[in-house]
Amino acid sequence: MHFNIISIFPELFTKLDYGVLGKAKSLKVLSFQTINPRNFSTFKNKRVDESQYGDETGMVMIAEPLKKALSSIHYKRRGRVVLMSPQGETLNNAKIQDLASQKHLTIVCGRYEGIDQRFIDKYVDEEISIGDYVLTGGELPALVLIDAVSRFIPGVVGKFESVENDSYFNGLLKGPVYTRPRKFEGMEVPAVLLSGNHKEIQDWRTKMSLIRTLSRKPRLLDQIKLTKKQKKLLEEIDSSIIL
Repeated sequence: MHFNIISIFPELFTKLDYGVLGKAKSLKVLSFQTINPRNFSTFKNKRVDESQYGDETGMVMIAEPLKKALSSIHYKRRGRVVLMSPQGETLNNAKIQDLASQKHLTIVCGRYEGIDQRFIDKYVDEEISIGDYVLTGGELPALVLIDAVSRFIPGVVGKFESVENDSYFNGLLKGPVYTRPRKFEGMEVPAVLLSGNHKEIQDWRTKMSLIRTLSRKPRLLDQIKLTKKQKKLLEEIDSSIIL
């Protein structure tokens, strides 16, 4: 998958050279291109913002440099154009999987008080938010989006089973996990995980997933269709249990 990132701070995306994404990049499973709108500014100081109309304080990103930055990307490698914005649809697992089905994705990172609405109306396909709060710019949300989407691209994560077992993949939160040593500060690893009985282990994991979802984000249970087995396990759960 190829990502185009339009940002006045392309240096913030050096994170993409590290960890799982960096490895996927070296294997050419993922590719990234950053485009700086300042390179298309007509001002001597390369600024890309102007004061906004309507007697409001704060600066707004100018449409023209953004348009030229977008136009510099070959239309066949542009794909869907996404603007990271607190006014956008809140990012969730379904949206992440939808975006992961694309071959190309262009992400626009806003700054200041926002972007001239005319650029959004004409060139942006959708606006996406990572939560109901405001950051100083769209770069950090863009990194979140890229990281989340990339995990669904074949070849990025070593074993796709680890993605399938994550929170939200099946609509539920993931239950607790454990590793060595078997005893830590007087706390033991649950005996079932040491039993070697794969059916009992899977049942325990499913039950813990349901308990955690019920105690932390019960609204998720109303958004999915539970299996007969999940319903049976849910009936056995004491709702006072909190993990």
